Amino acid sequence: MSKFSILITGANGFVGQALVHRLQQEPAIRIRKALRSTPASTDDTVGIGDIGPNTDWTKALVGIDAVIHCAARVHVMHDAGSAESLERFRQVNVEGTRRLALQAAAAGVRRLVLVSSVKVNGESTSGRLPYRHDEPPAPQDAYGISKHEAEQALWEVARTTGIEAVVVRPPLVYGPGVKANFQSLMQAVACGVPLPFGLSNNCRSMVYLGNLVDLLQRCATDPRAPGNIFLAGDGSDMSTGELVRQLAHAVQRRPRLLPVPPSLMRIVARILGKSAVAERVLGSLQVDIRHTCTTLDWQPPFSVAQGLQETVAPLLGSPRV
Repeated sequence: MSKFSILITGANGFVGQALVHRLQQEPAIRIRKALRSTPASTDDTVGIGDIGPNTDWTKALVGIDAVIHCAARVHVMHDAGSAESLERFRQVNVEGTRRLALQAAAAGVRRLVLVSSVKVNGESTSGRLPYRHDEPPAPQDAYGISKHEAEQALWEVARTTGIEAVVVRPPLVYGPGVKANFQSLMQAVACGVPLPFGLSNNCRSMVYLGNLVDLLQRCATDPRAPGNIFLAGDGSDMSTGELVRQLAHAVQRRPRLLPVPPSLMRIVARILGKSAVAERVLGSLQVDIRHTCTTLDWQPPFSVAQGLQETVAPLLGSPRV
């Protein structure tokens, strides 16, 4: 019996590496990694160069049953959202996705799973219910707009070619190797730095890397997945203060939380021109994953506590499970 073949784009990225590791444990699955560059292409690794409207995916797609498209121009905090910035995002995220989907369909690939972003839904759920999979998109920055347009490009190719399309929108992804704000917060907690989140009353969804790659595997292989948008999450939301408490427990430190009113922090942030930064820390952003769980009969296999323990393990010098 032949193995089910999956191409992973962005296979050396944060999500891609974890996905490769996961699928390599599955005896019934054969993987091929698509990288920007590689010394020499082999049957399981192919260099495809820069991603855009002219990328040649031909070699990478030979004999492939499904594609999990992780590669993208990623969101950066200092992006100003200019027209030039949006065009750069579109070249990679929109036209690159369209090109991959068209060539995948021509190569006989059955399914393409696009790793999108909750930023397609919007930036905040403060004062409203969690985002649902079926509500109108409301992207607000260049990255979110490009991811929304990438989804639309994929649906268009699916309609005209018959390739099965699946979209997964994760919120903040954490796990071993996480960078940016989550890494800074984790290090601050580990060093015992006092943090002003003792009175935080927000609620945010996140997804542990292990839960996300488990969901992506399900989306690539489950016959119930095509035609759906799936929101990803751990199914256990928390405030910034609660996250600090759980991180402190994971690094075996006492949480040092100062009782600073969020309203005061927002005023200071506004004076300093950092309102957007404050909203990311103090605001709410929740996703409703019930559609994902019921459609795919899926539950996150790892708890938040397990995910955080794995995430801080490299910081503590502990071996990963």
